[in-house]
Amino acid sequence: MADVKQFIDAARDKMQMSVEFLDEALSHIRAGKANVKILDGIKVEYYGSNVPIANVASINTPDAKTIVIQPWEKPLIRDIEKAIINSDLGITPENNGEIIRIGIPPLTEERRKTLVKQSKQEAENAKIGVRNARRDAIEGLKKSIKEGVPEDVEKDAENDVQKIHDKFIKKIDELFAAKEREIMTV
Repeated sequence: MADVKQFIDAARDKMQMSVEFLDEALSHIRAGKANVKILDGIKVEYYGSNVPIANVASINTPDAKTIVIQPWEKPLIRDIEKAIINSDLGITPENNGEIIRIGIPPLTEERRKTLVKQSKQEAENAKIGVRNARRDAIEGLKKSIKEGVPEDVEKDAENDVQKIHDKFIKKIDELFAAKEREIMTV
């Protein structure tokens, strides 16, 4: 019986990781509002190694359309500015010698649709991860019959895995719907 529980728990953990990865991936997609997470992937050279901007500066959002970066060391301001320009962010920062301001421009309708497509692809990838976890668990349960697990116990466990699968698929759909609303809101 403990064998069956192990398959269910492993499937639940894998599904949870897929949902958490989706949540993280969606947070990096720009939705027209200032969000410091869009800078997470940008690295700046600092004493010979590449580090995230958040490790060398304070980052905050004074309003919904602006991100302010204040480097802890003044000479870094040029490096941070260059890293932002060279990134795929598509936004030119403003540097006044003390801080860097990034004005988040409003998204065009075409860009919004592209971002929704990108979000939908991320959601689909998460669903694939959840389905793979379900498949692995069901295969393991079917093999456990050969090891002496009763068939009715295996069928009940399969149903439990399916219920968990449905719950996580619904959660993925909710995350995508929320992100779609956020992107399409002008």
